[in-house]
Amino acid sequence: MTAETPGTVGGRDRLDVDGVRVRYRLAGDPAARPVVLLHGIARSLEDWDPMFDRLTAEHRVLSLDLPGFGLSERTGGAYSLRSLARFILNALDTIGEDRPVHLMGNSLGGAIAMKISTIAPERVRTLVLANSAGFGHEIPLGLRVLGLGPLGPWLLKFKTRKGAYRAERGLFHDPEFVTAERVNHAMRVGRNPVHDDVLLSVAGHLGNFHGVHPHWRKHLLKDVAAQRKPTLLIWGGTDRILPASNLEAARRAFPHAQYHLFAECGHMPQIEKEEEFDALVREFLAGHDHGG
Repeated sequence: MTAETPGTVGGRDRLDVDGVRVRYRLAGDPAARPVVLLHGIARSLEDWDPMFDRLTAEHRVLSLDLPGFGLSERTGGAYSLRSLARFILNALDTIGEDRPVHLMGNSLGGAIAMKISTIAPERVRTLVLANSAGFGHEIPLGLRVLGLGPLGPWLLKFKTRKGAYRAERGLFHDPEFVTAERVNHAMRVGRNPVHDDVLLSVAGHLGNFHGVHPHWRKHLLKDVAAQRKPTLLIWGGTDRILPASNLEAARRAFPHAQYHLFAECGHMPQIEKEEEFDALVREFLAGHDHGG
């Protein structure tokens, strides 16, 4: 484990957003178009590290552990897509960034990106949604079980390396991406003292054992579609978390969007298809980096 300097957590800087300390990365030319990278439920900013390093050559890039996930502190009260979206907007205010941003979200991060666009459309330039939540009714079995009364909190108490490995393995088509480093990091994230409480709060907001709560998904997709913002939809063809059939639902919801399906790729195309993902995103952003 690398040594940490004062003001860092897990080797990354800490940002104070309304009294909540979150772990973050910020790099790139301050004058360049800003990009924000949002990870999924129970994950961390490391899910975007490959793209962060690539994008900083031409953009100002912000990546952070969502509050209560990764190695960040939690906010007070119940969690919702709106509260998480507001937090990201407050984080942008904290770093002094008020220009329209390119928002990129994976899984839950995609749903948060869309919610930001409905709350503050003037602050969103484009959307890149990678295996995004919000387009289907499915909830992974592991999250569905969390909604079974006291069973969910009880199960979360049992954190083993074998369980962490299984969770990581479910994210990738190619098992070679399930490295010891990723499993070690997953174990560390799971030990965040607020992790379980926040996971239960977010999962309960999104759905229950039977699936996604339809009301938030229906209204969110309708509101975002009406904006017709430049949108790039990307999916992994062998995603076991949010199946590739969701891409067809996304295309129906956003007929104006560009899209791409990676064969033999799981839930993390930004990692598993790094170079191809980068090429798609660079071409997309290049067409929308100028203007308002």
